[in-house]
Amino acid sequence: MASEHPKAKNRQDETDNMLRQVLVDVLALDPARVARFDAETGLFGDLPELDSMAVAGLLTEIEDRLGIMIEDDEVDTDMLETYGALLAFVQGKRGQN
Repeated sequence: MASEHPKAKNRQDETDNMLRQVLVDVLALDPARVARFDAETGLFGDLPELDSMAVAGLLTEIEDRLGIMIEDDEVDTDMLETYGALLAFVQGKRGQN
């Protein structure tokens, strides 16, 4: 079984923590609630705070804080369906997968 490089794991943890903080800040969610999010936690369609108007602000803040560019054609309902999908998308943009 191959072990993950510690620096790669730390960067993934950093991305996870930063993404959670963006959700707290942009959507005004309770930090304890966001801390309980797992890969299957529903986002778009499940969080009333994340409506179509909030998506643009959320994506802009993700770009700014995580230093990535999200192209319009990359945005779809699949990437926003669950916390795990959004995290995987952001990690991919940061070269972590």
